[in-house]
Parts: sequence; structure tokens; C-alpha cells
Amino acid sequence: MKVVLYFSLLLLSGIAFGQVDIVDVDGKGNREIESSFRITESPKILDSIKATPIPAHPLLQLQCETKIQLDTIVAATVETTEKLKALYPFYAKLGMGSTIMPLGELYFNSTRSRSNFYGVHVKHLSSFGEVKDRNKTVYAPASFDQTSAEVFGKTIQNKFSLDGKIAYHNNGFHYYGIPDKNINADSIRQRFQIINAGSVIETNRGDSSRLNVKVGVNYRYFTNQKSIYDTLGNWKTRENKFDLTTKSWYNKGTESFYANIGMRFNGYKYGIADSALSLLDTGIVNNNTIIDLNPGVHSELLNKKLTVDVGLGLSIDINSSTKAYLFPKAEVKYVLVDGMFIPYLGIRGGLKQNTFADLSKDNPYVLAQLSLKNEITSHDIYFGLKGNVSKRIGFGVNASFSKVLNRALFVTDTLYGSLGNRFGLVYDTLNLTVIEASFAYQLNEKLKIDALGRFNSYEMMHEARAWNLPQVQFLIRGHYNLYDKFIVNLDFNMAAGRYAQVYESGTNVQFENNQYFVSLKPIFDGNIGLEYRYNPRVSAFLQINNVAAQRYNRWYNYPVQPIQIMGGITARF
Repeated sequence: MKVVLYFSLLLLSGIAFGQVDIVDVDGKGNREIESSFRITESPKILDSIKATPIPAHPLLQLQCETKIQLDTIVAATVETTEKLKALYPFYAKLGMGSTIMPLGELYFNSTRSRSNFYGVHVKHLSSFGEVKDRNKTVYAPASFDQTSAEVFGKTIQNKFSLDGKIAYHNNGFHYYGIPDKNINADSIRQRFQIINAGSVIETNRGDSSRLNVKVGVNYRYFTNQKSIYDTLGNWKTRENKFDLTTKSWYNKGTESFYANIGMRFNGYKYGIADSALSLLDTGIVNNNTIIDLNPGVHSELLNKKLTVDVGLGLSIDINSSTKAYLFPKAEVKYVLVDGMFIPYLGIRGGLKQNTFADLSKDNPYVLAQLSLKNEITSHDIYFGLKGNVSKRIGFGVNASFSKVLNRALFVTDTLYGSLGNRFGLVYDTLNLTVIEASFAYQLNEKLKIDALGRFNSYEMMHEARAWNLPQVQFLIRGHYNLYDKFIVNLDFNMAAGRYAQVYESGTNVQFENNQYFVSLKPIFDGNIGLEYRYNPRVSAFLQINNVAAQRYNRWYNYPVQPIQIMGGITARF
């Protein structure tokens, strides 16, 4: 049996591993073959996870009202032991000078307010002392009194600000420039009265891409005392001045476009037109209107280091005839070393309206009857350098070259004022060169010092000299605060190179260009002010004027008072 099994396995293995090349099969039968067909579907990937369809909704024509509710922000609080300084609405100052010189001053102003403030200021100063020259000769009565009162106010709103004022000034004095103390004081008296009112409104609509406008109006009425020979009261000076100024500006990026338009009117009248009080006193009427237009553009370039301001000035002068003047205007400034040095260069010009009130403010001893002409600066070329050496020290140096037409100069009058104690006007064209240097030092609020030096060169067309104008000027001022208890103020003024016209030869009289003139002594005037603060509300002061007791002539034949000492108290309540 084992032999039979072994033989069978051997036979099967031989059949499995054997290879037959051709096999022939013969037979008969029927086989069914299925008909062929074509698959019409495209091949695709079948995924067991199906995507969620995206629904499509039509647009709804509905507008829902949106409501925004802002939460209030609680104001920040700062905890400090420091208290705000108390503000007092009243400030009074009372004093008396060595030459019987009473002083009184009163301020009233509103205290802290977010948008409104207002106030009143009243002041009086008078003197009844004598004036002597260097030879101790007593001059004519030189008493004077000055009284002023002003009411002012301002409101600041979100979109605009508005301020206004009304003031009254009364100044009585004497033409004391005569070395004779026996002259009747009433024959040389004079009194100026001024009423001034003005208002300014300015919009505040933002700094960028907004048009802002500033409009100001001002009215001034001036009159003096009538002539002692006039019985009707008409022979005196009356002057009405009205100014309208408008300024508009539009900021766009680094540029600011502006346009200033204004109108100035001055009506001057002395006496009665086309009539005469005497052979020398004739009536004068002069109505003058000036229309100004000044457009320009102000640009800041190179990260605000370079500033360029370019424009022009057009002034139309309407008087007995109408004339138009065109003035240049351009300025370039560049900031160096983070503001330490700022060089600048520019050119400008303008038309100045001379008025009796302004001229008498410079020299109150002018004649009541004047021929007024407007001053024309055809061009003024200037350049300089200013800056800060440190946070405490500042400086400036500059020079200018200008041509001025109709420059008003004060000259001694011997025709109307036969005593030679009044001044008339002459007009001349001049080339003016000015070289100036300044210095400033400040140590917080404890110490402040500033100084200014100026050299003037006058090239006259007709006159021999620029009468009564200084060639050299120097000014220094100082302020020292010791523990907020002792306050010291110092100022010193020097002016030299002044000349006055005379009409005949004499001692120290010079002659040039068919004119006689004398050299006026230099002005050396120093003043010291001392204040002791007993507490923040009460203090005492001592003021010493003309400490060197110099009897210099401010004007020809007008020596000033020597040393003056005034003391008094101040109070806040």
C-alpha cells in the first residue's frame, strides 16, 4: 500500500512540472456567447462623502435703521497734594514819586473760565516837578497828567473766538522847552484825548483742508485842546481813523494759502477848511483812504526744515489823486542742527499811513497843524541768522537795506511856534542800512537777561541829516527773582549820533548842505526796580528812574527830569 501511494505521488508531480507544446482536442457541442454593448457614462470618482449644497438667496430690498449708542467715559482723576493758585479779581497799585508824582492803577478781571473772560484797567500818573538843564536853569512849567481807562473781553467757542475793547486816554502836558520859569503855564498847555474801540472775530474750523477767516475792525477818535486865541472852539485838531482788516487762510498738506484784504481811512482836520484864524493859522482838511491786498503761499518743505513764504502786496492810495503801489514779499528760512541755527533771507515793502495821533505819540510837542503824507518803503532787503546755543542762550544777527520815500522827520519850528518849543515836519527820501545783534539768557524764572545793539546809516536825498534819529542804539534789560520774595528789574538805554536842525550859526553849530544843525548829547538812561513780596497778595516796590541823573535832551530844548524815586504798595484782593 505504501508502494502504491508513493508511486501515485511521483506520477502526479511529473504531470505538474511537465510542459506540453501542442494540445489537440476533437469534439462536438453548442456554446452561447453574449452580445457586446457600449458603456455610455464617463468615468468618474465615486466618493462616499457627499458635499453639502450651497443655498442661494435673493437680495432683499430692506433698509434697517442703525442705532449707535456711545458709552460715557469717566473723566480721569489725578491725585495730588498741590492746590491751584488762588486767583483774585482785583489788583491795585499805589505810589508817590519824589517830584510830587502820584501813581494809581487798578485792574479788575474775571477768574478761571473755560470760554469767557473780561476786565477793566484804570491808570493815572501825574507830575508837578520842575525841569532844569545841565546849567541848573529852570525851564517853563513842565507838569503833566496821564489818565487812561479800558474795558475788554473775549469769548472762545468751538468754532470761533470774539474779542473787543473800548478805551479812553487823556494826556495833559506843557510845551516846556523854554529856559524861562516865569512863562504863563496856560499859554503853553496842551491836552490830547483819544477814544479807541475795536473788535476781532476769528473762525476755528480746523487746521487742514478748512478755510478760516479773521476779521477785525477798529475806530479811533483823536482831538486836542483848542488854540488860546480861538473863541469858537473850532481851531483844534480832530482826527477820525477807521481800519478794516480781513485775513483768510487755507491749509493743504505742507502749504498754507492766504489772502489779506484791508481798508484804512484817516480823516484829519485842523480848524475850518478854506479859512484862517491868523496869517499863519490856516485850516487843513485831509481825507485819505488806503486799500490793501496781500495774497501769498506759505510752504514747509524737507520735513519742515525749509520754510518759504512768497506773495505780493498791492496798496491803492486814494487822496487828492489815486496811486497804486506794488510791493515784493518773499522770505526763505532753513533750520540747521535741530533748530540751533536758522539763517533767513527776504524782501518786503509797504505803505505806512501817517496820522497825527501816531506822530504825536512819538513826539507830543508837534504843531497842531500838519501836512500829512504817507510813508512808502519801496523795498527792504534783509538777511540774518538766529538760533539757540543752548536751552538757556539765544542770539540773533541781521542786516537790512531799504529805500524809504516821504520819511517824516521832526524839526524845530520857529514860524508857528515863535518860541522855538514846538516841532514841525519835513519829508525826505533816504536809503537806510541797519545792522543789529541781540542776545538773550534765561535761567528758568529766576534770571532773565537780554541785550540789543543797533547801528543805523542814513543816506539822505535833500536834508543834511536824519533829524533826531539815532545812529547807534543799545539796550539791556535784566530780571532777577530771589526765592519769589525779592524781585529786581534793571534796564539801560543808550542812543547816540542824533542831530537837530537850527536856523542860525552859533556855538557848536555845524553847517552842511546850506543847513545849520547841532549834535545832541547822547542818551544814557538807567532804571532800577525793586519789589518785596510780603506774601502772594501784598508787596512793596521802589522804582528809581534815571539813576545817573543825566539831564540829556530827548528833543532839542527839551531836557528830561533828573533822578526820580517812586515808592508804593500793591495788593491783590
